[in-house]
Amino acid sequence: MGLEIVEPNACIRGCCRSSSIPLHLPPSSYSLISPIARGAESVVYEATLYGQRVAVKKPVLSTSEDLDKFHKELQLLCKLDHPGLAKLVAAHAKPPNYMFFFEFYASPNLADKLHIEEWTPDIDQVLIIAIHLAKALQYLHNLGILHRDVKPANILLDKDLNPHLTDFGLAEFKKDLRKVSVENWRSSGKPTGGFHKKNMVGTLIYMAPEILKKEVHTEESDVYSFGVSINELMTGVVPYTDLRAEAQAHTVLEMNYTEQQLTAAVVSDGLRPVLAGPESGAPSPLLSLIQRCWDGKPENRPSFNDIVFELGSILGERERTQGPVVLGRPPTSLGDQTTDVASNVQSFQEDINWSTQGELFSKRACEVDSSMTIWLDSFDDPSYHPILSSGSFATCGRRESMEDTHFLMPYMCNKTDIHVFGIFDGHRGAAAAEFSARALPGFLQALGCLSSSPADALTKAFVKTDIAFRSELDSYRQSKRASQKDWHPGCTAVAALIVRNKLLVANAGDCRTILCRGGRPFVLSRDHVASCLEERERVVKAGGQVKWQVDTWRVGAAALQVTRSIGDDDLKPAVTAEPEITETILSADDEFLVMASDGLWDVVSNAEVISIIRDTVKEPGMCSKRLATEAAERGSKDNITVIVIFLRPVSTAERIY
Repeated sequence: MGLEIVEPNACIRGCCRSSSIPLHLPPSSYSLISPIARGAESVVYEATLYGQRVAVKKPVLSTSEDLDKFHKELQLLCKLDHPGLAKLVAAHAKPPNYMFFFEFYASPNLADKLHIEEWTPDIDQVLIIAIHLAKALQYLHNLGILHRDVKPANILLDKDLNPHLTDFGLAEFKKDLRKVSVENWRSSGKPTGGFHKKNMVGTLIYMAPEILKKEVHTEESDVYSFGVSINELMTGVVPYTDLRAEAQAHTVLEMNYTEQQLTAAVVSDGLRPVLAGPESGAPSPLLSLIQRCWDGKPENRPSFNDIVFELGSILGERERTQGPVVLGRPPTSLGDQTTDVASNVQSFQEDINWSTQGELFSKRACEVDSSMTIWLDSFDDPSYHPILSSGSFATCGRRESMEDTHFLMPYMCNKTDIHVFGIFDGHRGAAAAEFSARALPGFLQALGCLSSSPADALTKAFVKTDIAFRSELDSYRQSKRASQKDWHPGCTAVAALIVRNKLLVANAGDCRTILCRGGRPFVLSRDHVASCLEERERVVKAGGQVKWQVDTWRVGAAALQVTRSIGDDDLKPAVTAEPEITETILSADDEFLVMASDGLWDVVSNAEVISIIRDTVKEPGMCSKRLATEAAERGSKDNITVIVIFLRPVSTAERIY
């Protein structure tokens, strides 16, 4: 890009230097346009740099350790120059903004190409992508660098579908890893679909057996991940699943194996993804190479020098028999319409803004007069009035995508005595949660002038949101003629409605709400899961199927653990959207309300939540973040969303101490 470098060209600490990459930029030189990807530890934006289109990776820097990682990654990136690696063109390594600027690749990453656009490459395209990727890893290993997170989601594609390996947040020099002994190695918990950024790193379904046994990462561990990734490129199937949709990978993993069982099967039983079959057109030497790459014994795996040589030989043989092989654009398996179909499928799952669709339903519902005075008129003016302050915090945690959404709506319809809050925990994608967070408040407002009972309005709002979402999803399936007809996203939901001194909690699923009353937790919702006998019997009576699968009771072919949700149209009517409602009269003994998705409750008990808030500065946003952070540190495997609502003023001393 030929950017001007201003000396001294160094980071704020002086530990990162480059003769070709600017490490500090004037604020006027760049502009962040919109986020294009979000992870647990960074957000990637489409941006411009001196008028040129770039991708900006902006890490989340919460601690000094995070800042150390930024400088470490920058030092490594400044040393790299290879066509098979995502190219760093600039960085901003001074406060307040720390950012990496990369070349922009218009095509999606390889995972999205396979599992959203449902691209099926021919065997020549597989070979060319494989050899380019192998050369990039060969280059890294020759420099003594281990990538440690090779997978399709970290392989970017340019307009000609050439691969570029990216995400060096976990990369390490081998000499530095040698300093880590197994004896002093302590991982931060069991491996998950995300990754631990200490010693046990990577993504579970691509992790080599030795890493799962907590041994030190080596070049052979990258080879293993490479083999799994190339097999996925040929089959179009997420490892250890039978689906082409990566958004559902964690659901299927939970259905077939717990993480501990999958780890044991990979390490002890030699479990591997299903190898590509004859229908893929793969030559037998390529299939043999993949099997050697994922051999259980690291010493039996080939080096990338060997892999590049073997892939070159296989490709050379095909060129001798079939003529020159060119990567280019993907061929069509459905005639000339393939590009359009792929585009439609991507629009169907990604480009449709489900939040916007929910907002449209909300606005239409609110076209009626929703003054809500009927609720206030039906309540006597109480002697006690709660004084609210609220805050929230949400994080995708160890998951690589965020499927939770939430809303805070104090002073609903400008009424000082009416407040509503909600959390929606998505599964099989985020669509249902994104839609519901916008649509449900609108339905509730519209019902406020029609229903004499707030409880009745809450119930109807849940049901109407469910019907609206399923109708909208179905209409998009038909209008977009999407090839993926079996996409059935859903979400659990919890909403808290406060009318004067009356608190109503509506719950469908396994989000939870507790009230701190007199210093103790008072549970206001019940988890709707198949392991609950009452819920199990209700599902069966409604025509649903409940089976014991692996480790717990699950509903239907989707193996859903929850028994109530919005969406999940393949499981209706057994998995109902009708919420269970509790009503509580608030008093001066009530201190605060905590609402959260199951990512918190899986690892933090009700009593511990109360204790943590008592030990935190009494600001609701800060308390929410403290709880979510605690859950993540304890190894929560899920997205985490927390809302804290204080019900009475907090003294200055209490805020400080």
